[in-house]
Amino acid sequence: MKLYIKNMVCNRCKMVVKSELEKLELSLIAVELGEVEIDGDLSEKKKIQVSQRLLGLGFELIDNKKSRIIERMKNAIIDLVHHQDNQIRTNLSVFLAELLLMDYNYLSNLFSEVEGVSIEHFYIAQKIERVKELLVYDELTLSEIAFQLNYSSLAHLSRQFKQVTGLTPSHFKGLKQTKRSPIDEL
Repeated sequence: MKLYIKNMVCNRCKMVVKSELEKLELSLIAVELGEVEIDGDLSEKKKIQVSQRLLGLGFELIDNKKSRIIERMKNAIIDLVHHQDNQIRTNLSVFLAELLLMDYNYLSNLFSEVEGVSIEHFYIAQKIERVKELLVYDELTLSEIAFQLNYSSLAHLSRQFKQVTGLTPSHFKGLKQTKRSPIDEL
């Protein structure tokens, strides 16, 4: 049986969810971003226990199909930007449509309807948050960051960064208190 879990956005989330589900004596087959496969089915009582335990940690069981699709899109984008260094060789629309085996227009409309922002805006927000993270680490130049995140140019990255944050990347880097946002709140 698969459980779909909202707000699982990083490897640390996977570890926390795995640990909590093992404490509930569930036999886990696989734990991935946004989903856990368990051996067998859950009774309604056990499902409520799992739901309550996850809610206490900031996660949420997802029961309806549309929410699961949206969560899979979000997790794919987060994984792409934050864990794979944005290395797709095609458009985001093609990437998502192929991954989910669904028409991109349907995915786009569903995402916008439920989340209130377009997939593209969500993707840009994730990329800008990754740029902030890399700027704070101070290990790469802005040009290297632009290349790593697949921007067409340094100017494009700088323009998009300023549109989203209101600051230039250089100004952001110079701030003593950098304001980064948790990726599950973007």
